[in-house]
Amino acid sequence: MAGKDITVKKTKAFEVFAACVDAITQGVLINRVSRTDKEFHFQNWFEDRLRDTGVLFDKSGRNSYPDFTFVKFTEGYEIKGLAWPGRESTYDCNSQVPRGYHNGRDVFYVFGRYPKAEDAGKEYPVIDLVLCHGDFLNADHDYVHKNKSVKGFGSYGDIMIRDRKMYVAPTPFAVADGLTGTRTLLVPSSWKAPKGFKKVGDIARVEATYLVVGYEFDLKTNSISAKTVLNTLQRAKNIVSSPTESNRTLRRRSP
Repeated sequence: MAGKDITVKKTKAFEVFAACVDAITQGVLINRVSRTDKEFHFQNWFEDRLRDTGVLFDKSGRNSYPDFTFVKFTEGYEIKGLAWPGRESTYDCNSQVPRGYHNGRDVFYVFGRYPKAEDAGKEYPVIDLVLCHGDFLNADHDYVHKNKSVKGFGSYGDIMIRDRKMYVAPTPFAVADGLTGTRTLLVPSSWKAPKGFKKVGDIARVEATYLVVGYEFDLKTNSISAKTVLNTLQRAKNIVSSPTESNRTLRRRSP
């Protein structure tokens, strides 16, 4: 994500972010259809923001990735709603490891926090929101997620073990300080913000010295161990800019 050259990226991310900010400041609430709706209420709220922009998009099916893909722009959006107070430092990635590029599209992640349902009732506000490019979470574009299996387990040798990988990644609220109670957009530092937006700071992430390239699970001891290699392509920093709209009170503390 690092880069000195500033480019004008053909993206709807700034408009989508602005639509979210407008809805939050105007008091547009999340509507929970039922008490069993623990996943899609914030996603439905975000879908309405996409309709506000007028952009053409496709909505993915359950367990598809990302949740929304645009028709005329090569980008997609993955939605993560978080009840607050509650779990905020990590989130589960059940279908794909987080990344900023997938199937020829830039991928953005939208994290929205809201009061716990039992405390808020049927309708509740978005407390804070982070829309970030996926490279902020993971800059590796080469890994391909696949689930595999092995046969021959058990006393009769006819049981199959499925290796269904699930990932747990940090949220932006755990990576950077000063995001609580704000609306923040994080994009690659090489992207130029359009008029009406003002950069308020940079966040630099340092890549790991060693990379996990495999793991082994011992069925006798129920222990798991990682196989690592030196990150020979390690870049000093991956930098993202944090532009916010200058005509709105969306300031945050620089990390």
